[in-house]
Amino acid sequence: MQSMHAAVVAAFADCGYAYEMVFVDDGSRDDTFAKLKQLHATHDNVRVVRFSRNFGKESAIYAGLQHAKGDFVCIIDADLQQPPALVRDMVVFLELNTDYDCVAAFQQVRSDGRVLKFFKNNFYRIMNRVTEIEFVQGASDFRTMRRSMVDAIISLGEQNRFAKGIFSWVGFATHYVPYVAAERHAGTTKWNKRRLFRYAFDGIISFSTMPLRLASFAGVLSALGALIYGLVVIIQRIFWGMAVPGFATLAVLILFLGGLQLLGLGLIGEYLAKTYTETKARPIYVAREVLEPKDG
Repeated sequence: MQSMHAAVVAAFADCGYAYEMVFVDDGSRDDTFAKLKQLHATHDNVRVVRFSRNFGKESAIYAGLQHAKGDFVCIIDADLQQPPALVRDMVVFLELNTDYDCVAAFQQVRSDGRVLKFFKNNFYRIMNRVTEIEFVQGASDFRTMRRSMVDAIISLGEQNRFAKGIFSWVGFATHYVPYVAAERHAGTTKWNKRRLFRYAFDGIISFSTMPLRLASFAGVLSALGALIYGLVVIIQRIFWGMAVPGFATLAVLILFLGGLQLLGLGLIGEYLAKTYTETKARPIYVAREVLEPKDG
């Protein structure tokens, strides 16, 4: 945390901007909060939001935006993979280009393996096909926004949040800039392949009903195929005296149709589960403690 604070201070040295830093402790179980508390005690422009437990990355982003007070707000990880110096350039760009409301960074070169890179690339293609909003290839949560865009995002109180989709859905003009990710300064990422796939699936469910339509299409196609197959069997029996295929064919058809039905029920269950969660209207996060800056 000290390193992140020092990097931000160095990036904004002698720039004339008044700024604050909002750190969100997403239910850490180590000494993260103790370090943040020490940082808060020794600096006047640090705000700390401590969650009562781990609520996840999306909730942390929402909390950070909710507690930030500036005219420009930046989302950035504290592991120093994303350069704070670029934030200053983002702010300058927004000041000089009033037609834009956001500057978002993307990695031109990624160190992902071939399999993961393949799935990530196709995820953006799928999202752009099945949703009505645009997802820019490789765009990250690392971005700087005007207050108007931040307020629009905060106004969306949904629990099942997918930040990349929300950023696009609010519809503000965004400028994209490349950056090179540095080595992680401390800790290890918790984003394994399983969590990434689940995150991608949640994104599709949150911003598209296409999976439900595909399930309906598969049902119609299966029924049509069964009808055609039945007609073929009847014709073969009447005109050529061929015996009706036996148990193996019947078993395969039952398993195939049963699989389609379970797939359709599973998709309906995913949407129903999210609807059930939203109807509870629970808060997006619970703050155990908020340390306000000394300078107000």
